[in-house]
Amino acid sequence: MRPLPFPFARPEWPASLPRPVPERRVGLDYDHAWSRRYAVRLARAMLLDNVTRPVARLVAPTTVRGAEVLTHVTPPVIFAANHASHLDTPLLLTTLPVRFRHRTVVAAAADYFFDRRWKAIVWSFSLAAVPIERARVNRRSADVAAALIEEGWNLVIFPEGGRSRDGWAQPFRGGAAYLARRTGRPVVPVHVRGTRHVLPRGGGPRMPRRSPVSVVFGSPLSPAEGEDARRFAARIERSVAVLADEASSDWWSARVRAARAATPSLRGPEVSAWRRAWALGPRPKDGRDAWPRV
Repeated sequence: MRPLPFPFARPEWPASLPRPVPERRVGLDYDHAWSRRYAVRLARAMLLDNVTRPVARLVAPTTVRGAEVLTHVTPPVIFAANHASHLDTPLLLTTLPVRFRHRTVVAAAADYFFDRRWKAIVWSFSLAAVPIERARVNRRSADVAAALIEEGWNLVIFPEGGRSRDGWAQPFRGGAAYLARRTGRPVVPVHVRGTRHVLPRGGGPRMPRRSPVSVVFGSPLSPAEGEDARRFAARIERSVAVLADEASSDWWSARVRAARAATPSLRGPEVSAWRRAWALGPRPKDGRDAWPRV
C-alpha cells in the first residue's frame, strides 16, 4: 500500500538540510501559567486537603505554633523557611490556613525541579511550583515572583537555596528580602524542625520514617527604612533562629535569649563535622512529640 501524500502525511525533510534542534521548554523557560488556572487549582486543593495533608500527618505528627499571627495578616505574604528535607514544602503548605493554602505558589529550583518536562508538570500541578534561579538573584526569576505576589499570590521560599547538608542551616540569601522590598509585602519567618529525620537528604532511607515534626510561624517582618536586602535577609535569618530556639525550648526562654542577643545560630557551631552532628542532639523517638507544646 502506497503511503499517503502531503498534506495527509508529514512532508519529507530535505536530506541536504540539518534538522533544527527541538526547543526545550524546561528550567526557567517552562510555561507554568496553566498551573494557576481555576480547574487546576481546584484539583490541587482536593489533592492537598484529601491526600497530601493526611499522609503528611501520618508520617510526620506535627505540632504547629504561632499560626494565630496569620489571622491578623493580610495576604499576599512571603513565607521564608529553613530547608532540610523535600518534606518541608508539602508539610508547610498543609499547615497553612485555608485562605493562604490555596493561593500560594512555591519558589523551586529551576535546575532541579524543572530540568525534565515530566518533573516540571508534576511539581507545577502538585505544589504550584514556579522555577527560580537559586544560585543568585536572577532578574527574570525575580520578575516572575514579584508579578505573582502583586497578583495576590502568597510565596513560599527557602532562602538557603537548597536543603541543609548536615542538619544545620546554610546562610540565608537575599531573594525573600529583595522581593519584600520590591513588592512592599511582609515576610513571615517559619521554622520547620524534624523533617530531616522523616525524609533526609541523600544517604538516608528511601521510604519516609515516621517521626514528630514542629512548624513555628513568626510575626511578619518588613524592611526598615534604609535597610538593604542583605541586612534584611540577615534579620530574617535571626528571626527563624529565634523560632528554632522556641521549638527546642519554649516561647519565653527563646525571647529572653533573643533580647540578650544570645540566640543559638541556625548554622551551628564552627567545629569539626562529628561535633556538629553531636550538637544536633539525638533523634526523637517514633510516634512521640519530643518538643514541648505551648
